Amino acid sequence: MKEKTKEFLKKYLIGFILGVVSAGVIIVYAETYFPSNDVTYDNTESGLSSTDVQGAIDELYGVCFPKSAGDAILDNTDIVTSGDGLYEDEYEDGRYFYKGGNPNNYVTFNNEDAGWRIISIEPDGTIKIMKINSIGTQSWDTSVSNNWSRPAELNIYLNGTYYNSLVNEAKNQIVSKDFSIGTVMPGDTDMINTVNSENSKKWNGKIALPTVSEYIRSNSNKSSCGTVSQLENAKSGQCKGTTWMYNSNNWYWTLSTFSYSDYKVYLVFNGNGVIGENSARATYGVQPVVYLSSEVKITGGNGSQSSPYEIE
Repeated sequence: MKEKTKEFLKKYLIGFILGVVSAGVIIVYAETYFPSNDVTYDNTESGLSSTDVQGAIDELYGVCFPKSAGDAILDNTDIVTSGDGLYEDEYEDGRYFYKGGNPNNYVTFNNEDAGWRIISIEPDGTIKIMKINSIGTQSWDTSVSNNWSRPAELNIYLNGTYYNSLVNEAKNQIVSKDFSIGTVMPGDTDMINTVNSENSKKWNGKIALPTVSEYIRSNSNKSSCGTVSQLENAKSGQCKGTTWMYNSNNWYWTLSTFSYSDYKVYLVFNGNGVIGENSARATYGVQPVVYLSSEVKITGGNGSQSSPYEIE
């Protein structure tokens, strides 16, 4: 759609004047009477540098319709179908997931250099990220309830004490979004059913946890590690090497609750990377998940650990 818009402007540019367009403090100057490669444009006052018709249109379009954070990454990242990298999701339209043992999905957030990694790029241009290391071991809920929106005690902690500990810039970069808090059926062999079940119930807030389906979708070994049933019964170590969401340091909580119980919650085991459930009263690692606003700017980096995406 963007390219068609640009082509339309170029086709009918005879006698066209791109006067003065203001966007914040940016002012774009571009003027011509004939679409010619010999025409030179002076955009020095705006800080832009186009010298031809298409360049002027591209710059003007970028000012009027700035790219979302998600689009900025998508435009500069190859979509893959095997190995480590960014995949188009096969279960939910418009979502993209990072899969594999070590894809380039590191991001610097909350002044933590390469301390977070991108789970997914969302249809609305927001970016869902997860903290790499646990912030400590805690109960999901000591009253033995697996109702996140009740709210569960871990919900209160993450969106209160932990959120307040973030630097102001990080707080401004987070947006409140709907998190999927539906149940997961043990032994499920149908990922579409798992995704739909998680999505059947939502909670809106700033900070939560990864879901079971997100952990599964982070694994590039779909044939052996692509369903709840497979991740519950995987042979020792079979699935941990093909997902970046595996954490060798600790077991950690997910947001997904056990469908046959009102007090059990799923977690990821650190020994072999499988998933299982336990009482919400138990204590396990906590790796927060947030959505970054579509309006954040990607200012540097390529997503590798040595050169994480920089945002502002």
